[in-house]
Amino acid sequence: MRIFLLEPYHTGSHAAWAEGWAARSRHEIHLLTLPGRFWKWRVHGSSVTLAEQTERLVAEAGRPDAIVASGMSDLATYLGLTRRIIGDPRTLLYLHENQLTYPESPRTRGVDLSYAFINWRSMVAADAIRFNSRHHADEFFAAVGGFLRNFPDERHTHLIDDVAAKSAVLPVGVDLDRFPQARRREHPLILWNQRWEYDKDPVTMFDGLFAAADAGLDFEVAICGENFRQEPAEFEAARRRLGDRVVHMGFADEDTYVQLVADASITVSTALHEFFGVAVVEAMSTATFPVLPKRLSYPELLPREVHEVCLYDDPAGYVDRLAWALRHRTETAAIAQSVAKAVRRFDWSMMIDEYDRTIEDLT
Repeated sequence: MRIFLLEPYHTGSHAAWAEGWAARSRHEIHLLTLPGRFWKWRVHGSSVTLAEQTERLVAEAGRPDAIVASGMSDLATYLGLTRRIIGDPRTLLYLHENQLTYPESPRTRGVDLSYAFINWRSMVAADAIRFNSRHHADEFFAAVGGFLRNFPDERHTHLIDDVAAKSAVLPVGVDLDRFPQARRREHPLILWNQRWEYDKDPVTMFDGLFAAADAGLDFEVAICGENFRQEPAEFEAARRRLGDRVVHMGFADEDTYVQLVADASITVSTALHEFFGVAVVEAMSTATFPVLPKRLSYPELLPREVHEVCLYDDPAGYVDRLAWALRHRTETAAIAQSVAKAVRRFDWSMMIDEYDRTIEDLT
């Protein structure tokens, strides 16, 4: 099959997902992409630019048998612009995130429903929809009825069941084989590999580290991840307070990142919102012990038998779990090994057949 994959925001986990599928698929996948910046403009304007790219690609490679669009695509507009070029291929919409239940930034002024509506009309237009986690799907369908009732008439609520019927969960494929064999440091290394954004709640994350330091517990810390704004004040304050415990602070290039993941003993998350959790899966795959919230997508990533020891309910529970992990290194190492085996199911070697079958079932 010839597949055109649309990714208007081609960076980070979005790019890794698209390139990972294309590299491993038994089908012929062509990527149509734009750089991962100016996300609002990408949602509104990428359909026109990707339609132009599509015209050139069809001239070179022929018409596609299927279209895959990531969730930042305006699929309905794209199909309208390309209908004379591509014919009538089947379409799959893959939702890494959605703009209806994505948490509003404190810097955002007012709620703009247009982005969520673009998601909705893309879902109506698609032949099939895949969410990256059960939590993501459940959260969306719990919210979409209320969202549609914001509009004055012809509210589309009668279409919700149809959209749900063509929806399912397809976890993100992750390249876990790129991480070297775990190499533990003399002092246990705590890893935070989340985006430097409000929805990952770095303030609570740092509070747990400060509590562990004040208790005299032995650890080092690596803070890495993408930062889309100037370094927040809380990060510089944490650097000063944690001092020599900090072995890395700031965005890590690929070589540095994979080594930090392999070196880490504990990975922590205090996220307020998470649709899947690629970074946490990457860390857990190297037998890094997870300290995670008992909410969002995290419970479905972990085996049920480790929920009690790895997942916490509130900030106090986070501090307790982190301190326990630092004090019980032998026990945490054994648990982390079992978790690492469990998350291997997300490696591309395990996921690629399901991805290819998903697109084959459309035609």
